[in-house]
Amino acid sequence: MKIRSLETRHCDAGWRNYHFVKLTTEDGLVGWSEYDEHQGATGVTQVIENLSPTVIGERVLDNERIFARLQALARQSMSGVMAMGLGAIENAVLDAKAKRLGVPCCDLFGGRVRDAIRVYWSHCGTWRIARPDFHGPPVTDLGGVRAMGEEAREKGFTALKTNIFDHSGQRARGWAPGFGRPYAPEVNVDRHIIRQLRAHLDAFRDGAGPDMDILLDLNYNAKPEGYLRILRALADFDLFWAEIDTPHPEALADVRRASPHAISSCESLITLTSFLPYFQLRAMDVAIIDAVWNGVWQSLKIAAAADAHQINVAPHNYYGHLATMMSAHMSAAIPNLRIMETDIDRLPWDADLFTVEPDIRDGYLHLPNTPGWGTEPDEAALERHPPR
Repeated sequence: MKIRSLETRHCDAGWRNYHFVKLTTEDGLVGWSEYDEHQGATGVTQVIENLSPTVIGERVLDNERIFARLQALARQSMSGVMAMGLGAIENAVLDAKAKRLGVPCCDLFGGRVRDAIRVYWSHCGTWRIARPDFHGPPVTDLGGVRAMGEEAREKGFTALKTNIFDHSGQRARGWAPGFGRPYAPEVNVDRHIIRQLRAHLDAFRDGAGPDMDILLDLNYNAKPEGYLRILRALADFDLFWAEIDTPHPEALADVRRASPHAISSCESLITLTSFLPYFQLRAMDVAIIDAVWNGVWQSLKIAAAADAHQINVAPHNYYGHLATMMSAHMSAAIPNLRIMETDIDRLPWDADLFTVEPDIRDGYLHLPNTPGWGTEPDEAALERHPPR
């Protein structure tokens, strides 16, 4: 039951790469996890490779001991890519442990609170506007947005999430100054963008119908004053939530108190310690937890702390199918789940990369009884799609 090796695998995922940890025990059992090096997380692979000698020889059943040993090594820099590396290792250990015991991973977490997990179509329209080469057919105007709303409804989804777009030019353009698109370091919000956002949401509502829950992701694209300008301008919209990213819990609490809509946040936080100030201030209605970054075992602790503060949680999940199943097993086991994020627009070769695709029907992900996470990378397929 001891760990013999810890390796990383990588493949082409279109506009990014997919990354995986492969853990092998002395008797040949293999545990997998998916991790990410997108959006500034470059270096997680190096962390995993540097920490792997500490894991070799440990019992695969001792996931808490393994994390404690790794955390001791990372104590002075337990954030960023260092913490993500620990999360990636933890998730591979959990898969191997569940397979060793012959149970789904959620059984390690206390069992299922639910068998089916409500999901929302994330980046709905967003990928077809921003990355049509990989996620077609392209959406270029408000008519295409309206059609996407219709498609989501016809496919049985009850919730979708979108971003901020400007439709005033020849084709739709994303508006994300928080990520330098466009470059606008002041990250202010003007009337033009608010008018364009209202038109975008109106088109989605027209296509999706009155019963679709619409989620709006505002990311890092404003300061508190700008977020409030947007939220007040959208007061007549029935938004499921507005998602805001900020490193300032006090500022987020101010926004939440004045917002006509529910607020979600915290997808970029790592470690329970980082979440606690937001919980103590009740700065959001829904805490978004990235189980890929934090590790599912640690994410369960964060979810429990949120529950103690009467706050719901939702996974941050825009990765490959293995990450989706990791988030799904967490979602199945926590009582205070609000909804789960997943991308429905996939790469043409995504299905080839994994042994099993998530079973999503009528807006719900149905969890299998397969030991472990329920899917894993196909190594031969990874080799057919080498990383960029």
